[in-house]
Amino acid sequence: MSFDGVFTHAIVKELNNHLQSGRLSKIHQPYDNELILVIRSQGKNHKLLLSAHPSYARIQLTDISYSNPSSPTNFCMMLRKFLEGAILQKIEQIENDRVIHFHFSKRNELGDLESVLLIVELMGRHSAIVLVNKDSQKILDCIKHIGITQNTYRTLLPGAQYIAPPKQLSAKNPFQVSPTQLFDLISTTEELNASFLQQHFQGLGKDTANEIVKRLEQNPNEKMKVWQNFWTEIDTQTNPTLHEKEKKEFFAPISFQTLGEKQIHYPTLSKLLDGFYEGKAEKDRVKQQAGELLKKLENEHKKNQLKIKKLEQTLEQSDHAEIYRQKGELLTTFLHLVPKGAQEVTLENYYEENKPIVISLQPALTPAKNAQKYFQRYQKLKNGVGIIKEQLVHARQEVAYLESVLSQLEFIQPKDLDIVREELISQGYIRPKKNHGKVKKNKPSTPDKYLSSDGTTIFVGKNNLQNDKLTLKTAKKSDVWLHAKNIPGSHVIICSDTPTEQTLEEAALLAAYFSKYRLSASVPVDYVQVKHVHKPNGAKPGFVIYENQKTLYVTPQKEVVEQLLV
Repeated sequence: MSFDGVFTHAIVKELNNHLQSGRLSKIHQPYDNELILVIRSQGKNHKLLLSAHPSYARIQLTDISYSNPSSPTNFCMMLRKFLEGAILQKIEQIENDRVIHFHFSKRNELGDLESVLLIVELMGRHSAIVLVNKDSQKILDCIKHIGITQNTYRTLLPGAQYIAPPKQLSAKNPFQVSPTQLFDLISTTEELNASFLQQHFQGLGKDTANEIVKRLEQNPNEKMKVWQNFWTEIDTQTNPTLHEKEKKEFFAPISFQTLGEKQIHYPTLSKLLDGFYEGKAEKDRVKQQAGELLKKLENEHKKNQLKIKKLEQTLEQSDHAEIYRQKGELLTTFLHLVPKGAQEVTLENYYEENKPIVISLQPALTPAKNAQKYFQRYQKLKNGVGIIKEQLVHARQEVAYLESVLSQLEFIQPKDLDIVREELISQGYIRPKKNHGKVKKNKPSTPDKYLSSDGTTIFVGKNNLQNDKLTLKTAKKSDVWLHAKNIPGSHVIICSDTPTEQTLEEAALLAAYFSKYRLSASVPVDYVQVKHVHKPNGAKPGFVIYENQKTLYVTPQKEVVEQLLV
Protein backbone atom coordinates (compact mmCIF):
# COMPACT_ATOMS: atom_id res chain seq x y z
CA MET A 1 0.00 0.00 0.00
CA SER A 2 1.17 3.52 -0.72
CA PHE A 3 1.03 6.30 1.87
CA ASP A 4 -2.39 7.41 0.61
CA GLY A 5 -5.05 9.62 2.16
CA VAL A 6 -6.57 6.70 4.07
CA PHE A 7 -3.29 5.80 5.77
CA THR A 8 -2.68 9.52 6.38
CA HIS A 9 -6.05 9.70 8.18
CA ALA A 10 -5.05 6.83 10.48
CA ILE A 11 -1.52 8.11 11.22
CA VAL A 12 -2.78 11.65 11.95
CA LYS A 13 -5.17 10.22 14.54
CA GLU A 14 -2.33 8.20 16.12
CA LEU A 15 -0.01 11.22 16.20
CA ASN A 16 -2.68 13.42 17.79
CA ASN A 17 -3.12 10.83 20.55
CA HIS A 18 0.61 10.91 21.33
CA LEU A 19 1.64 14.51 20.61
CA GLN A 20 -1.27 16.92 21.05
CA SER A 21 -0.43 19.73 23.52
CA GLY A 22 3.21 18.64 23.56
CA ARG A 23 6.14 21.10 23.60
CA LEU A 24 8.60 21.11 20.70
CA SER A 25 12.06 20.98 22.31
CA LYS A 26 14.53 20.15 19.50
CA ILE A 27 14.61 20.38 15.71
CA HIS A 28 17.12 18.60 13.47
CA GLN A 29 17.46 18.15 9.72
CA PRO A 30 19.62 15.03 9.30
CA TYR A 31 19.02 14.83 5.52
CA ASP A 32 18.03 17.23 2.75
CA ASN A 33 14.37 16.17 2.66
CA GLU A 34 13.77 15.06 6.25
CA LEU A 35 13.19 16.65 9.64
CA ILE A 36 13.25 15.25 13.16
CA LEU A 37 11.14 17.14 15.71
CA VAL A 38 11.60 16.11 19.36
CA ILE A 39 8.31 16.75 21.14
CA ARG A 40 7.86 16.39 24.90
CA SER A 41 4.39 15.00 25.56
CA GLN A 42 2.73 12.79 28.18
CA GLY A 43 5.92 12.67 30.25
CA LYS A 44 8.29 11.45 27.52
CA ASN A 45 10.16 12.61 24.43
CA HIS A 46 8.84 11.56 21.02
CA LYS A 47 10.83 11.77 17.79
CA LEU A 48 8.56 12.92 14.97
CA LEU A 49 9.90 12.24 11.48
CA LEU A 50 8.64 14.49 8.67
CA SER A 51 9.87 13.33 5.27
CA ALA A 52 9.49 15.03 1.88
CA HIS A 53 11.57 12.33 0.20
CA PRO A 54 10.46 11.79 -3.43
CA SER A 55 10.08 8.02 -2.87
CA TYR A 56 9.58 7.65 0.90
CA ALA A 57 7.53 10.74 1.88
CA ARG A 58 5.76 10.15 5.20
CA ILE A 59 5.04 11.37 8.74
CA GLN A 60 5.55 9.11 11.75
CA LEU A 61 7.08 8.68 15.17
CA THR A 62 10.39 6.87 14.92
CA ASP A 63 12.76 4.94 17.16
CA ILE A 64 15.55 4.97 14.57
CA SER A 65 18.56 7.11 15.47
CA TYR A 66 19.72 9.72 12.95
CA SER A 67 23.07 11.49 12.86
CA ASN A 68 22.91 15.28 12.79
CA PRO A 69 25.03 17.38 10.41
CA SER A 70 27.81 19.51 11.90
CA SER A 71 26.00 22.72 10.90
CA PRO A 72 22.21 23.18 10.54
CA THR A 73 20.62 24.24 7.24
CA ASN A 74 18.95 27.63 6.77
CA PHE A 75 15.53 25.96 6.87
CA CYS A 76 16.40 24.20 10.12
CA MET A 77 17.53 27.52 11.64
CA MET A 78 14.26 29.16 10.55
CA LEU A 79 12.24 26.35 12.15
CA ARG A 80 14.19 26.73 15.39
CA LYS A 81 13.51 30.46 15.41
CA PHE A 82 9.74 30.11 15.03
CA LEU A 83 8.98 26.69 16.54
CA GLU A 84 11.50 25.78 19.26
CA GLY A 85 9.59 25.79 22.55
CA ALA A 86 6.22 26.04 20.74
CA ILE A 87 3.14 24.06 21.77
CA LEU A 88 1.61 21.66 19.24
CA GLN A 89 -2.09 22.52 19.39
CA LYS A 90 -3.31 19.88 16.94
CA ILE A 91 -2.49 17.90 13.82
CA GLU A 92 -5.04 18.22 11.04
CA GLN A 93 -5.50 16.37 7.77
CA ILE A 94 -7.03 18.46 4.99
CA GLU A 95 -10.09 16.57 3.73
CA ASN A 96 -8.85 13.02 2.98
CA ASP A 97 -5.80 14.30 1.13
CA ARG A 98 -2.11 13.76 1.86
CA VAL A 99 -1.76 17.30 3.21
CA ILE A 100 -1.21 17.65 6.96
CA HIS A 101 -1.22 20.87 9.00
CA PHE A 102 0.70 20.98 12.29
CA HIS A 103 -0.74 23.87 14.32
CA PHE A 104 1.82 25.46 16.68
CA SER A 105 1.52 28.42 19.03
CA LYS A 106 4.39 30.34 20.62
CA ARG A 107 4.99 33.72 22.24
CA ASN A 108 7.36 35.99 20.32
CA GLU A 109 9.98 38.38 21.72
CA LEU A 110 7.26 40.90 22.63
CA GLY A 111 5.20 38.32 24.48
CA ASP A 112 2.46 38.16 21.84
CA LEU A 113 1.02 34.75 21.01
CA GLU A 114 1.79 33.75 17.42
CA SER A 115 0.21 30.92 15.45
CA VAL A 116 2.42 29.10 12.96
CA LEU A 117 1.56 26.28 10.57
CA LEU A 118 4.00 23.59 9.54
CA ILE A 119 2.45 22.08 6.42
CA VAL A 120 3.56 18.68 5.13
CA GLU A 121 2.50 17.67 1.62
CA LEU A 122 3.09 14.00 0.79
CA MET A 123 2.98 14.14 -3.01
CA GLY A 124 5.77 11.88 -4.28
CA ARG A 125 8.44 13.92 -6.06
CA HIS A 126 6.34 17.05 -5.42
CA SER A 127 6.42 16.50 -1.63
CA ALA A 128 7.10 19.60 0.44
CA ILE A 129 7.41 20.87 4.01
CA VAL A 130 6.37 24.52 4.35
CA LEU A 131 6.47 26.89 7.34
CA VAL A 132 3.58 29.37 7.12
CA ASN A 133 2.34 32.29 9.21
CA LYS A 134 -1.21 31.20 10.05
CA ASP A 135 -2.74 34.70 10.07
CA SER A 136 -1.21 36.09 6.87
CA GLN A 137 -0.75 32.75 5.06
CA LYS A 138 2.70 33.99 4.01
CA ILE A 139 5.44 31.41 3.56
CA LEU A 140 8.25 31.88 6.10
CA ASP A 141 10.44 29.19 4.52
CA CYS A 142 10.24 25.72 2.96
CA ILE A 143 12.43 22.66 2.72
CA LYS A 144 12.59 22.95 -1.10
CA HIS A 145 12.36 26.27 -2.93
CA ILE A 146 10.15 26.06 -6.04
CA GLY A 147 10.17 29.09 -8.36
CA ILE A 148 7.69 30.15 -11.05
CA THR A 149 9.85 28.55 -13.75
CA GLN A 150 9.50 25.16 -12.04
CA ASN A 151 5.80 25.35 -11.20
CA THR A 152 3.36 27.71 -12.92
CA TYR A 153 0.51 26.84 -10.50
CA ARG A 154 2.25 28.10 -7.36
CA THR A 155 5.62 29.15 -5.96
CA LEU A 156 7.13 27.87 -2.73
CA LEU A 157 9.46 30.69 -1.73
CA PRO A 158 9.86 32.78 1.45
CA GLY A 159 7.48 35.75 1.36
CA ALA A 160 5.11 34.21 -1.20
CA GLN A 161 1.44 33.59 -0.44
CA TYR A 162 0.84 29.94 0.38
CA ILE A 163 -1.39 28.20 -2.16
CA ALA A 164 -2.60 24.69 -1.37
CA PRO A 165 -1.99 21.88 -3.89
CA PRO A 166 -4.78 21.33 -6.46
CA LYS A 167 -7.66 19.11 -5.29
CA GLN A 168 -9.97 16.55 -6.88
CA LEU A 169 -12.96 18.90 -7.07
CA SER A 170 -15.59 16.28 -7.84
CA ALA A 171 -14.22 13.66 -5.43
CA LYS A 172 -15.85 13.18 -2.03
CA ASN A 173 -14.31 12.53 1.37
CA PRO A 174 -15.06 8.82 2.05
CA PHE A 175 -15.20 9.46 5.81
CA GLN A 176 -17.89 12.15 5.40
CA VAL A 177 -19.96 11.03 2.40
CA SER A 178 -23.66 10.77 3.23
CA PRO A 179 -25.55 7.45 2.79
CA THR A 180 -27.71 9.04 0.07
CA GLN A 181 -24.70 10.24 -1.95
CA LEU A 182 -22.99 6.89 -1.50
CA PHE A 183 -26.07 4.94 -2.61
CA ASP A 184 -26.48 7.12 -5.71
CA LEU A 185 -22.84 6.61 -6.71
CA ILE A 186 -22.68 2.86 -6.13
CA SER A 187 -26.08 1.99 -7.60
CA THR A 188 -25.72 4.06 -10.79
CA THR A 189 -22.29 2.84 -11.89
CA GLU A 190 -22.08 0.19 -14.60
CA GLU A 191 -18.87 -1.34 -13.23
CA LEU A 192 -17.74 -0.94 -9.64
CA ASN A 193 -13.94 -1.18 -9.83
CA ALA A 194 -10.87 0.41 -8.26
CA SER A 195 -10.60 3.15 -10.91
CA PHE A 196 -14.21 4.23 -10.28
CA LEU A 197 -13.60 4.53 -6.53
CA GLN A 198 -10.35 6.46 -7.01
CA GLN A 199 -12.10 8.86 -9.38
CA HIS A 200 -15.03 9.61 -7.06
CA PHE A 201 -13.42 9.49 -3.59
CA GLN A 202 -10.47 11.43 -2.20
CA GLY A 203 -7.21 9.87 -1.10
CA LEU A 204 -7.73 6.26 -2.21
CA GLY A 205 -4.56 4.49 -3.25
CA LYS A 206 -4.77 1.55 -5.65
CA ASP A 207 -4.38 -1.06 -2.88
CA THR A 208 -7.09 0.52 -0.73
CA ALA A 209 -9.48 0.78 -3.69
CA ASN A 210 -8.87 -2.88 -4.63
CA GLU A 211 -9.54 -3.95 -1.03
CA ILE A 212 -12.85 -2.06 -0.89
CA VAL A 213 -13.96 -3.55 -4.24
CA LYS A 214 -13.16 -7.09 -3.03
CA ARG A 215 -15.15 -6.62 0.18
CA LEU A 216 -18.11 -5.16 -1.72
CA GLU A 217 -18.07 -8.06 -4.20
CA GLN A 218 -18.07 -10.60 -1.36
CA ASN A 219 -21.35 -9.14 -0.03
CA PRO A 220 -23.16 -7.61 -3.04
CA ASN A 221 -26.46 -7.33 -1.14
CA GLU A 222 -24.97 -5.44 1.81
CA LYS A 223 -22.76 -2.87 0.09
CA MET A 224 -23.77 0.02 2.35
CA LYS A 225 -22.99 -1.97 5.48
CA VAL A 226 -19.68 -3.26 4.09
CA TRP A 227 -18.67 0.30 3.17
CA GLN A 228 -19.51 1.63 6.62
CA ASN A 229 -17.73 -1.25 8.39
CA PHE A 230 -14.54 -0.69 6.38
CA TRP A 231 -14.27 2.99 7.32
CA THR A 232 -15.21 2.30 10.94
CA GLU A 233 -12.40 -0.27 11.11
CA ILE A 234 -9.92 2.24 9.65
CA ASP A 235 -11.09 4.94 12.06
CA THR A 236 -11.39 3.02 15.33
CA GLN A 237 -9.91 -0.48 14.98
CA THR A 238 -6.52 -0.07 13.31
CA ASN A 239 -4.41 -3.22 13.07
CA PRO A 240 -1.04 -2.12 11.57
CA THR A 241 -0.06 -4.89 9.17
CA LEU A 242 2.97 -5.61 7.00
CA HIS A 243 1.97 -7.85 4.09
CA GLU A 244 4.18 -9.85 1.76
CA LYS A 245 2.86 -10.75 -1.68
CA GLU A 246 4.92 -12.07 -4.60
CA LYS A 247 8.14 -11.20 -2.68
CA LYS A 248 7.04 -7.57 -2.30
CA GLU A 249 6.16 -5.84 0.97
CA PHE A 250 3.06 -3.71 1.52
CA PHE A 251 1.84 -1.87 4.62
CA ALA A 252 -1.76 -1.15 5.62
CA PRO A 253 -3.59 0.31 8.65
CA ILE A 254 -5.71 -2.87 8.86
CA SER A 255 -5.36 -6.39 7.49
CA PHE A 256 -6.09 -6.36 3.73
CA GLN A 257 -7.45 -9.53 2.10
CA THR A 258 -6.04 -8.52 -1.29
CA LEU A 259 -2.40 -8.31 -0.12
CA GLY A 260 -1.86 -11.96 0.77
CA GLU A 261 -1.96 -14.10 3.89
CA LYS A 262 1.69 -13.64 4.92
CA GLN A 263 1.38 -10.88 7.52
CA ILE A 264 3.27 -9.31 10.41
CA HIS A 265 1.34 -7.15 12.87
CA TYR A 266 2.79 -4.15 14.73
CA PRO A 267 1.54 -2.37 17.86
CA THR A 268 1.41 1.07 16.19
CA LEU A 269 1.37 2.52 12.69
CA SER A 270 4.66 4.31 13.37
CA LYS A 271 6.42 1.06 14.29
CA LEU A 272 4.96 -0.49 11.14
CA LEU A 273 6.49 2.32 9.06
CA ASP A 274 9.85 1.90 10.83
CA GLY A 275 9.76 -1.79 9.95
CA PHE A 276 8.83 -1.13 6.33
CA TYR A 277 11.01 1.89 5.52
CA GLU A 278 14.13 1.41 7.65
CA GLY A 279 16.16 -0.74 5.25
CA LYS A 280 14.78 0.85 2.07
CA ALA A 281 15.23 4.46 3.15
CA GLU A 282 18.66 3.78 4.70
CA LYS A 283 19.89 2.19 1.49
CA ASP A 284 18.58 5.09 -0.55
CA ARG A 285 20.26 7.63 1.76
CA VAL A 286 23.55 5.79 1.47
CA LYS A 287 23.20 5.88 -2.34
CA GLN A 288 22.48 9.61 -2.26
CA GLN A 289 25.24 10.55 0.18
CA ALA A 290 27.77 8.08 -1.18
CA GLY A 291 27.05 8.80 -4.84
CA GLU A 292 30.49 10.31 -5.39
CA LEU A 293 32.16 7.51 -3.43
CA LEU A 294 30.31 4.79 -5.35
CA LYS A 295 31.19 6.35 -8.69
CA LYS A 296 34.87 6.61 -7.72
CA LEU A 297 34.98 3.04 -6.38
CA GLU A 298 33.21 1.60 -9.43
CA ASN A 299 35.58 3.45 -11.78
CA GLU A 300 38.62 2.20 -9.83
CA HIS A 301 37.19 -1.32 -9.86
CA LYS A 302 36.69 -1.26 -13.66
CA LYS A 303 40.15 0.24 -14.18
CA ASN A 304 41.83 -2.49 -12.14
CA GLN A 305 39.84 -5.25 -13.83
CA LEU A 306 40.95 -3.92 -17.22
CA LYS A 307 44.53 -3.74 -15.93
CA ILE A 308 44.35 -7.39 -14.83
CA LYS A 309 43.08 -8.42 -18.26
CA LYS A 310 45.95 -6.62 -20.02
CA LEU A 311 48.57 -7.99 -17.62
CA GLU A 312 47.26 -11.54 -18.12
CA GLN A 313 47.50 -11.07 -21.89
CA THR A 314 51.08 -9.81 -21.54
CA LEU A 315 51.93 -12.72 -19.26
CA GLU A 316 50.47 -15.12 -21.81
CA GLN A 317 52.67 -13.55 -24.49
CA SER A 318 55.72 -14.00 -22.26
CA ASP A 319 55.04 -17.74 -22.24
CA HIS A 320 55.79 -17.61 -25.98
CA ALA A 321 59.01 -15.60 -25.50
CA GLU A 322 61.12 -18.63 -26.46
CA ILE A 323 59.82 -18.53 -30.04
CA TYR A 324 61.24 -14.99 -30.44
CA ARG A 325 64.68 -16.21 -29.32
CA GLN A 326 64.48 -19.13 -31.74
CA LYS A 327 63.58 -16.84 -34.65
CA GLY A 328 66.49 -14.56 -33.77
CA GLU A 329 68.87 -17.55 -33.69
CA LEU A 330 67.56 -18.87 -37.02
CA LEU A 331 67.95 -15.48 -38.71
CA THR A 332 71.52 -15.18 -37.36
CA THR A 333 72.44 -18.70 -38.51
CA PHE A 334 70.94 -18.33 -42.01
CA LEU A 335 71.76 -14.66 -42.45
CA HIS A 336 73.10 -15.30 -45.97
CA LEU A 337 69.74 -16.78 -47.02
CA VAL A 338 67.67 -13.76 -45.91
CA PRO A 339 67.06 -11.32 -48.80
CA LYS A 340 67.17 -7.58 -48.04
CA GLY A 341 63.84 -5.72 -48.08
CA ALA A 342 61.76 -8.91 -47.78
CA GLN A 343 58.58 -8.96 -45.64
CA GLU A 344 59.08 -12.58 -44.62
CA VAL A 345 61.41 -15.52 -45.10
CA THR A 346 60.98 -19.31 -44.85
CA LEU A 347 63.82 -21.16 -43.13
CA GLU A 348 64.48 -24.67 -41.82
CA ASN A 349 63.79 -24.79 -38.08
CA TYR A 350 66.49 -27.01 -36.57
CA TYR A 351 64.71 -26.74 -33.20
CA GLU A 352 61.86 -28.83 -34.65
CA GLU A 353 63.48 -31.42 -36.94
CA ASN A 354 64.11 -28.90 -39.76
CA LYS A 355 60.43 -28.18 -40.32
CA PRO A 356 59.97 -25.01 -42.40
CA ILE A 357 59.09 -21.88 -40.39
CA VAL A 358 57.87 -18.54 -41.76
CA ILE A 359 59.52 -15.54 -40.03
CA SER A 360 58.04 -12.04 -40.45
CA LEU A 361 60.52 -9.26 -41.25
CA GLN A 362 60.56 -5.47 -41.30
CA PRO A 363 61.56 -4.57 -44.90
CA ALA A 364 63.24 -1.31 -43.81
CA LEU A 365 65.73 -3.21 -41.60
CA THR A 366 68.70 -5.36 -42.60
CA PRO A 367 68.55 -9.12 -41.86
CA ALA A 368 70.95 -8.62 -38.91
CA LYS A 369 68.80 -5.81 -37.48
CA ASN A 370 65.69 -8.02 -37.80
CA ALA A 371 67.47 -10.73 -35.81
CA GLN A 372 68.37 -8.17 -33.12
CA LYS A 373 64.70 -7.08 -32.93
CA TYR A 374 63.63 -10.64 -32.13
CA PHE A 375 66.33 -10.95 -29.44
CA GLN A 376 65.24 -7.60 -27.91
CA ARG A 377 61.59 -8.67 -27.82
CA TYR A 378 62.58 -11.96 -26.18
CA GLN A 379 64.71 -10.20 -23.54
CA LYS A 380 61.99 -7.63 -22.79
CA LEU A 381 59.38 -10.31 -22.19
CA LYS A 382 61.69 -12.43 -20.02
CA ASN A 383 62.77 -9.46 -17.91
CA GLY A 384 59.19 -8.24 -17.53
CA VAL A 385 57.70 -11.51 -16.24
CA GLY A 386 58.64 -10.83 -12.61
CA ILE A 387 57.35 -7.25 -12.74
CA ILE A 388 54.13 -8.31 -14.48
CA LYS A 389 53.46 -10.97 -11.84
CA GLU A 390 53.99 -8.41 -9.05
CA GLN A 391 51.64 -5.95 -10.78
CA LEU A 392 49.07 -8.71 -11.26
CA VAL A 393 49.13 -9.62 -7.55
CA HIS A 394 48.79 -5.94 -6.61
CA ALA A 395 45.89 -5.37 -9.06
CA ARG A 396 44.03 -8.44 -7.76
CA GLN A 397 44.46 -7.21 -4.19
CA GLU A 398 43.09 -3.81 -5.25
CA VAL A 399 40.04 -5.45 -6.83
CA ALA A 400 39.43 -7.60 -3.73
CA TYR A 401 39.68 -4.53 -1.49
CA LEU A 402 37.38 -2.41 -3.67
CA GLU A 403 34.83 -5.24 -3.81
CA SER A 404 34.91 -5.46 -0.01
CA VAL A 405 34.16 -1.72 0.32
CA LEU A 406 31.42 -1.87 -2.33
CA SER A 407 29.76 -4.81 -0.56
CA GLN A 408 29.91 -2.93 2.77
CA LEU A 409 28.12 0.05 1.22
CA GLU A 410 25.14 -2.24 0.58
CA PHE A 411 24.37 -2.60 4.30
CA ILE A 412 26.20 0.35 5.86
CA GLN A 413 24.31 3.06 7.75
CA PRO A 414 24.56 6.71 6.65
CA LYS A 415 26.26 7.68 9.93
CA ASP A 416 29.17 5.30 9.12
CA LEU A 417 29.84 6.82 5.68
CA ASP A 418 32.37 9.30 7.07
CA ILE A 419 34.41 6.40 8.48
CA VAL A 420 34.51 4.72 5.05
CA ARG A 421 35.38 8.06 3.43
CA GLU A 422 38.31 8.52 5.84
CA GLU A 423 39.49 4.99 5.08
CA LEU A 424 39.45 5.69 1.33
CA ILE A 425 41.30 8.98 1.88
CA SER A 426 43.99 7.16 3.88
CA GLN A 427 44.33 4.62 1.05
CA GLY A 428 44.66 7.40 -1.54
CA TYR A 429 41.48 6.70 -3.51
CA ILE A 430 39.89 10.08 -2.84
CA ARG A 431 41.23 13.47 -1.82
CA PRO A 432 40.21 15.11 1.44
CA LYS A 433 37.81 18.01 1.05
CA LYS A 434 39.14 21.43 1.98
CA ASN A 435 37.30 22.66 5.05
CA HIS A 436 38.06 26.17 6.22
CA GLY A 437 35.59 26.02 9.11
CA LYS A 438 35.53 23.81 12.16
CA VAL A 439 36.29 20.19 11.44
CA LYS A 440 33.89 17.89 13.26
CA LYS A 441 35.67 14.86 14.67
CA ASN A 442 33.82 11.64 14.03
CA LYS A 443 33.22 9.38 16.98
CA PRO A 444 34.84 5.99 16.51
CA SER A 445 32.17 3.68 15.13
CA THR A 446 31.59 0.39 16.90
CA PRO A 447 30.71 -3.07 15.57
CA ASP A 448 27.12 -4.30 15.79
CA LYS A 449 26.38 -6.47 18.81
CA TYR A 450 24.23 -9.61 18.62
CA LEU A 451 23.19 -12.25 21.13
CA SER A 452 22.88 -15.90 20.13
CA SER A 453 19.98 -18.06 21.32
CA ASP A 454 22.00 -19.20 24.35
CA GLY A 455 23.09 -15.64 25.25
CA THR A 456 26.61 -15.67 23.77
CA THR A 457 27.80 -12.26 22.50
CA ILE A 458 28.59 -11.98 18.79
CA PHE A 459 30.20 -8.90 17.19
CA VAL A 460 29.95 -8.00 13.49
CA GLY A 461 32.25 -5.44 11.85
CA LYS A 462 30.51 -3.02 9.45
CA ASN A 463 33.56 -1.67 7.61
CA ASN A 464 37.21 -2.56 7.06
CA LEU A 465 38.56 -0.40 9.89
CA GLN A 466 36.10 -2.01 12.31
CA ASN A 467 37.01 -5.45 10.96
CA ASP A 468 40.72 -4.85 11.63
CA LYS A 469 40.15 -3.48 15.12
CA LEU A 470 37.65 -6.20 16.03
CA THR A 471 39.78 -9.13 14.85
CA LEU A 472 43.29 -7.92 15.64
CA LYS A 473 42.80 -5.85 18.82
CA THR A 474 39.43 -6.38 20.52
CA ALA A 475 38.93 -10.14 20.18
CA LYS A 476 40.69 -12.62 22.45
CA LYS A 477 43.00 -15.15 20.84
CA SER A 478 40.67 -17.94 22.00
CA ASP A 479 37.52 -16.35 20.49
CA VAL A 480 36.07 -17.78 17.28
CA TRP A 481 36.42 -15.78 14.04
CA LEU A 482 34.09 -16.25 11.05
CA HIS A 483 34.04 -14.94 7.48
CA ALA A 484 32.23 -15.82 4.26
CA LYS A 485 34.59 -18.02 2.24
CA ASN A 486 36.54 -16.29 -0.57
CA ILE A 487 34.09 -13.37 -0.86
CA PRO A 488 33.97 -9.82 0.56
CA GLY A 489 32.14 -9.55 3.86
CA SER A 490 32.20 -8.68 7.55
CA HIS A 491 34.46 -10.15 10.20
CA VAL A 492 32.35 -11.90 12.85
CA ILE A 493 33.60 -12.72 16.36
CA ILE A 494 31.98 -15.16 18.81
CA CYS A 495 33.06 -14.16 22.33
CA SER A 496 33.62 -17.75 23.43
CA ASP A 497 36.28 -20.40 22.95
CA THR A 498 33.74 -23.26 22.97
CA PRO A 499 30.52 -22.00 21.32
CA THR A 500 27.56 -24.35 20.93
CA GLU A 501 26.59 -25.63 17.49
CA GLN A 502 23.54 -23.35 17.57
CA THR A 503 25.68 -20.26 18.31
CA LEU A 504 28.18 -21.27 15.63
CA GLU A 505 25.39 -21.62 13.07
CA GLU A 506 23.82 -18.27 14.03
CA ALA A 507 27.20 -16.50 13.80
CA ALA A 508 27.81 -18.13 10.41
CA LEU A 509 24.40 -16.88 9.30
CA LEU A 510 25.45 -13.33 10.30
CA ALA A 511 28.72 -13.69 8.37
CA ALA A 512 26.81 -14.87 5.29
CA TYR A 513 24.17 -12.14 5.60
CA PHE A 514 26.76 -9.36 5.86
CA SER A 515 28.63 -10.49 2.76
CA LYS A 516 28.40 -10.16 -1.00
CA TYR A 517 26.27 -13.35 -1.12
CA ARG A 518 23.61 -12.23 1.36
CA LEU A 519 20.83 -13.15 -1.12
CA SER A 520 22.28 -16.59 -1.96
CA ALA A 521 21.57 -20.02 -0.52
CA SER A 522 24.13 -22.40 1.06
CA VAL A 523 26.82 -19.76 1.53
CA PRO A 524 30.16 -21.27 2.69
CA VAL A 525 31.46 -19.65 5.89
CA ASP A 526 34.92 -20.39 7.33
CA TYR A 527 35.47 -20.37 11.10
CA VAL A 528 38.63 -20.64 13.17
CA GLN A 529 40.07 -19.37 16.45
CA VAL A 530 41.39 -15.80 16.31
CA LYS A 531 44.95 -16.97 17.06
CA HIS A 532 45.06 -18.52 13.57
CA VAL A 533 44.13 -15.22 11.84
CA HIS A 534 46.98 -12.92 10.74
CA LYS A 535 47.38 -9.71 8.77
CA PRO A 536 50.24 -9.62 6.23
CA ASN A 537 52.58 -6.63 6.36
CA GLY A 538 51.33 -3.78 4.19
CA ALA A 539 47.96 -5.43 3.53
CA LYS A 540 44.86 -3.35 2.85
CA PRO A 541 42.38 -2.64 5.70
CA GLY A 542 40.19 -5.66 6.38
CA PHE A 543 42.49 -8.15 4.60
CA VAL A 544 43.72 -11.11 6.65
CA ILE A 545 45.00 -14.63 6.08
CA TYR A 546 44.10 -17.67 8.18
CA GLU A 547 44.70 -21.41 8.52
CA ASN A 548 43.24 -24.52 10.25
CA GLN A 549 39.73 -23.36 9.36
CA LYS A 550 36.54 -25.40 9.09
CA THR A 551 33.57 -24.56 6.86
CA LEU A 552 29.82 -24.30 7.49
CA TYR A 553 27.11 -23.85 4.84
CA VAL A 554 24.21 -21.57 5.77
CA THR A 555 21.39 -19.67 4.06
CA PRO A 556 21.08 -16.03 5.26
CA GLN A 557 17.71 -15.08 6.77
CA LYS A 558 16.85 -11.46 7.51
CA GLU A 559 14.31 -12.43 10.20
CA VAL A 560 16.93 -14.35 12.21
CA VAL A 561 19.41 -11.46 11.93
CA GLU A 562 16.81 -9.03 13.31
CA GLN A 563 16.00 -11.38 16.19
CA LEU A 564 19.66 -11.68 17.20
CA LEU A 565 20.39 -7.91 17.13
CA VAL A 566 20.75 -6.35 20.57
